[in-house]
Amino acid sequence: MQSQMPDEFYEFAIKHLPEQWPPGRQGGRPLICHRTILNVIWYVEVTGCRWKDVPKQMGCSGESARTRLRDWETAGLWDAIHLELLTVLRKMGILDTSVAIIDSTQTRAVGGGDKTGPSPVDRGKLGTKFTLIVDPHGVPLVITTAPSNRSDHLELLPAVQQIPEVGGQPGRPKSHPDDLYADAGYDSEPRRQILRFLGIEPHIRYKNGEHGSHLGKVRWVVERTISWLKGLRRMRVRYDRSDTVIDAFTTLAAAMICFQMTQAA
Repeated sequence: MQSQMPDEFYEFAIKHLPEQWPPGRQGGRPLICHRTILNVIWYVEVTGCRWKDVPKQMGCSGESARTRLRDWETAGLWDAIHLELLTVLRKMGILDTSVAIIDSTQTRAVGGGDKTGPSPVDRGKLGTKFTLIVDPHGVPLVITTAPSNRSDHLELLPAVQQIPEVGGQPGRPKSHPDDLYADAGYDSEPRRQILRFLGIEPHIRYKNGEHGSHLGKVRWVVERTISWLKGLRRMRVRYDRSDTVIDAFTTLAAAMICFQMTQAA
């Protein structure tokens, strides 16, 4: 993904950004324009650049961009942009909300922070787990964060509850998918029962079950989306300690992947 924010993405974002007012009669320093801030945030997400290393020629400091990223996350801006892009994909016939696939990936947390824990796949070093839910085309519906040592099956229901209701086609949007696919890490009979109570049929491989479940024919799309997620270098190593900033980066990553899918269609 290119490190410079495309004009088309800014057109999606500007509709959700707060209005910027000029300085009052008493003067004062004008706020840095939204486009400059978004350019820096996009650049950091794609390149993995630390805030203090943002090039000066980009027009603002990394700290200013980080503050705006955090404030916009608190205001729900990134969720709004992600939902609009999901709606566009559904109008285009690319998004299928009847089927969901879930999986997770780990990233190292340099310096620790919120939602970190010893990683079982990285010699106990502090890390964060990203849990993804995608549709059959690999469209990211949800990306949640948790400490690396938290079991996958414990993240299943919290992630499912965050699946958004996406419009874009006639009829009431679905609140839950009809089917959910997962690997053996999510094997839990109580959670299967809860999913069925919610109207979701679970297709989860049993830990001690025989090989040849053929679930991989459906599940491969989530692994591809994880590779797209890790293509954004900021998602490979975590520097920020605040969970608000991390959640902002994950939602932005989902929106960026959705945006790329709208452009590729």
